[in-house]
Amino acid sequence: MTLSLYVDTARWRAHQQAVLADFPGLVPVAKGNGYGLGITRLAEEAARLGTGTLAVGTAREAAAVDFPGDVLVLTPCRAGEDVPGLPARTVRTVAHADVLRALPAGTRVVVECMTSMRRHGIARTDLPKLPADGPVVEGFALHLPLDRPDGSDPVEEVAGWVRAVSAVGPPPATVYLSHLAAPDVTRLGALFPDTVFRSRIGTRLWLGDVQALHAAASVLDTTPVAKGDRYGYRQHKAPSDGHLLVVTGGTAHGVGLEAPKYLHGMLPRAKGLARAGLATVNRTLSPYVWDGRQLWFAEPPHMQVSILFLPGDIKPPVIGDELALNIRHTTTHFDRVVDR
Repeated sequence: MTLSLYVDTARWRAHQQAVLADFPGLVPVAKGNGYGLGITRLAEEAARLGTGTLAVGTAREAAAVDFPGDVLVLTPCRAGEDVPGLPARTVRTVAHADVLRALPAGTRVVVECMTSMRRHGIARTDLPKLPADGPVVEGFALHLPLDRPDGSDPVEEVAGWVRAVSAVGPPPATVYLSHLAAPDVTRLGALFPDTVFRSRIGTRLWLGDVQALHAAASVLDTTPVAKGDRYGYRQHKAPSDGHLLVVTGGTAHGVGLEAPKYLHGMLPRAKGLARAGLATVNRTLSPYVWDGRQLWFAEPPHMQVSILFLPGDIKPPVIGDELALNIRHTTTHFDRVVDR
């Protein structure tokens, strides 16, 4: 019995092709848990797309991944870091001028620029300080914010950097972009015909068609309970007659773990307050769905299973049935990925 991710392979790949058509020259991103599908699987899909380059998160991921083309490491390297031996196809990201100067001659690099994200990157004043020899600078990279409440133009932000680079040397041959819409990339191509703009895309490429992916958990056991019956590690009382369902998926899979969310507007904030209030009385909705109903956790998830409460007015599943699961793929480790 496993926590499964079912893939409608034909539909999933058709979506990938649609994204590639919108973003010619895109660089697929495969990092972390591989968006729930695993880095190995995504590297295979990227090779199928024929993009020539795959982006990964860390140097260790680059050392482990099997990809026929270049592998771009997104996390900036730092001086003196302990990294595994990397093949010549690896391209490192550099976010500080002093690190660039310290790298061995011939190291292939992309220089990260400081954008309005303000995460990391060189400043424009650093551009004249970049060494003319040594590492091979194959392009520049800009990681842009998702939202722009100030109404600023992302194209102008990128254009400003292209002009700044061109002012101290030749125009950049390649600029790697994150979080820029397809029409904006087209605008940049028209403004700077001598520069190739390549979008680094992960979530939209792999998870953009939600109907192509279906998460499911197996039912391991069902136990009828009456109102007031005690159960579980903490011996809570059943709120009414019903069933306890033991299903696959626990904290080791990422079930019940949630990353902080940025809330916009009053309604999402009100829902967040409501969820927090229910949690104080040990009422927490689970991501599991049976017979069209989202079920409550009977108690916090265990390491590899969860226990759910099914109200008495719903016919219970039988052992071996599967429940749909609405989870965040980037924080979930599935036991298996199944093509259909």
